Amino acid sequence: MTSRSGICARVVAGLASIALLGLAASPAPASDVRVYTSGAPADIQKGLAQRFNEATGHRLVITSGTLGAIQDRLLASEATDAVVLPVPTVDRLDKAGKLRAGSRIGLARVGIGVAVRQGAAVPDVSTVEALRKTLLAARSIVHPDPKGGGFTGAHIDRVFERLGIADAVRPKVTLMFAISGGTAAVAKGDIEIGLFNVSEILPVSGAALAGAFPVEPQNYITFAGAVSADSPAPDVATAYLRLLAGARDAWAAGGFEVLAGAR
Repeated sequence: MTSRSGICARVVAGLASIALLGLAASPAPASDVRVYTSGAPADIQKGLAQRFNEATGHRLVITSGTLGAIQDRLLASEATDAVVLPVPTVDRLDKAGKLRAGSRIGLARVGIGVAVRQGAAVPDVSTVEALRKTLLAARSIVHPDPKGGGFTGAHIDRVFERLGIADAVRPKVTLMFAISGGTAAVAKGDIEIGLFNVSEILPVSGAALAGAFPVEPQNYITFAGAVSADSPAPDVATAYLRLLAGARDAWAAGGFEVLAGAR
């Protein structure tokens, strides 16, 4: 398991190039750089915050939450400088005129994994049939609410149907987002198996990644960053997103796959 401190440590190398990205402190007035993000990439950004602040003189303010809640707040014109969200949501905000033209930056993608308590027997999830047997054998399962506005919970519910185990599995499922304590419940031993984005498993102390979903039932969420159309500091917001895109080791340590051509 990779700890949150381990993820943060991987960020240091990326910060070494901060001056080259035009982020070094300047005579420009310091300002808050407000970033809205869904839960999956939140820990990567929190690992950047303090060093970004020290290097630039600005203050990174990260607001994270469930995708549905974040999207609703942004569509209601809540003030922000940048967003880091799944591509379909970025598309929706762009069409609504909420984002600065040409500011989008591709970042990384993440798949679904299986969480167990650290030290517990690690179930086999390496094949579709192994995953099916593990889910049927589990005493209790937790995953995001399919109706919560995100993508992962809805996909997991469809996987249950495709595997032909929905009627057997759903009665033992607790619906809870990772950001609301779902992975932590697995870490404490309250629930045996958790199904969350890999990036929402690795940072949680006491939780372990049993493995990612096999290829056939896997589902990736691809994330992008963009600058808000109303940002009073678009240059600083753009520089932050470029730094985030360049923090390849931090993304990898956090369970993401960096996109080819991400910068």
